[in-house]
Amino acid sequence: MIIGAGPIVIGQACEFDYSGAQACKALREEGYRVVLVNSNPATIMTDPGLADATYIEPITPDVVARIIEAERPDALLPTMGGQTALNTAMALADMGVLEKFGVQLIGANRAAIEMAEDRKLFREAMNRIGLENPRATIVAAPKLGTKFDIAAGVAEAIAAIDFVGLPAIIRPAFTLGGTGGGVAYNREDYEAICRSGLEASPVGQILVDESLLGWKEFEMEVVRDRADNCIIICSIENVDPMGVHTGDSITVAPALTLTDKEYQMLRNA
Repeated sequence: MIIGAGPIVIGQACEFDYSGAQACKALREEGYRVVLVNSNPATIMTDPGLADATYIEPITPDVVARIIEAERPDALLPTMGGQTALNTAMALADMGVLEKFGVQLIGANRAAIEMAEDRKLFREAMNRIGLENPRATIVAAPKLGTKFDIAAGVAEAIAAIDFVGLPAIIRPAFTLGGTGGGVAYNREDYEAICRSGLEASPVGQILVDESLLGWKEFEMEVVRDRADNCIIICSIENVDPMGVHTGDSITVAPALTLTDKEYQMLRNA
């Protein structure tokens, strides 16, 4: 089963439709029966013939759980559907649906998704491999029943401002394209953005980073196999500096202004 990305929005655009369509073709060529779930009918991947069964349904845990119960897939591929698919897959795992029906997560397992999406786990992973991180603190709103105590979370964030300093960058966990986050230049904005971030995060967690505004921003596209063999297939340089949202930033490939020493440092990270 492949979960699509749904409507096209900033941070989750047509690249997921393209990759999802290619995944459908590749899996069918290998002889697998492919079940596709996507809420957006105006996509290539939902064209007749690309998947063996296509469901134009809301991408929510409850709906996808019913489809899994009906179709009984062996595996679930969530990495072709962006944040929407990843969050849905994690919710299905938390609900016990995947274990109940014997569905394996492929493309990325639960631990890998959590490490990439959970700000605390990601920071700890970077520290373990010796990569320097900006000065930061993680703020988590305590849970009250089924909801989070946002006021307590905001109070914790305010207490952390002396350590991080201003301007500060607020990043919610498990959100799409920076939803709920932002850059705070003063205490009033800081409190408002922290509140927005805690409310936007499905796990009630934000990462408050020291500002790196104005730094150069580079991206490395890496393909890795299960034996830990890696290859950099593309280096990308953002023409705009840090602080310009990825959805608004112009990028060029390959990177143009890296020295060889800097490139080797990034390659070895």
